[in-house]
Amino acid sequence: MKIRFTLNGERLEMDVREDQRVLDLLREELGLTGTKEGCGEGECGACTIIVDGRAVNSCLMLAPELDGRDVITIEGLSKDDEPDPIQKAFVDAGAVQCGFCTPGFVMSTKALLMKNPRPSREEIYKALEGNLCRCTGYVKILEAVENLITKEG
Repeated sequence: MKIRFTLNGERLEMDVREDQRVLDLLREELGLTGTKEGCGEGECGACTIIVDGRAVNSCLMLAPELDGRDVITIEGLSKDDEPDPIQKAFVDAGAVQCGFCTPGFVMSTKALLMKNPRPSREEIYKALEGNLCRCTGYVKILEAVENLITKEG
C-alpha cells in the first residue's frame, strides 16, 4: 500500500504493509532508531512520536495510518546539530540515566509544549504519565521540564 506523509519536515512517499507498525517502519526501513521499543503494548512510552501535534505510541499505530499525516521523531528535533531546548534541559538537569526512555519523555514533553508552552505541574504530570523510567529518574525528568518552562517563560 502506498502512503504519503511528512516525516521530520521531509515529504515521503513509500510502500508499506497493511499490518506494519509505525515503530518498525521508522526503525527498520527508515533507520530512525531513536524511537525505542520497550513493551510493544503501549504501556511504557519509549516509542513515543508526534503525529499531527499529538504524542502517540508508534508501537500501537499501523503504517497505513500515517497517510497524509505530519510525523516528528526524536531525530527531527535537533537543528543544525544543535539539540532541541528540551533535549538540552534534560541533559542540564541530569534527567538522562540509561537513556532508553529519554526519547519518549522528550517527545511527550515536546507535544505538550507545542499545545501549551506554559503548562502547570499537573499538566506536565498528565502529559508524561504514559512514559515509564525504570531507572526512577522521574524527579530529574520533571525538574528538566519545569526548568525549561521557567527559562523559556
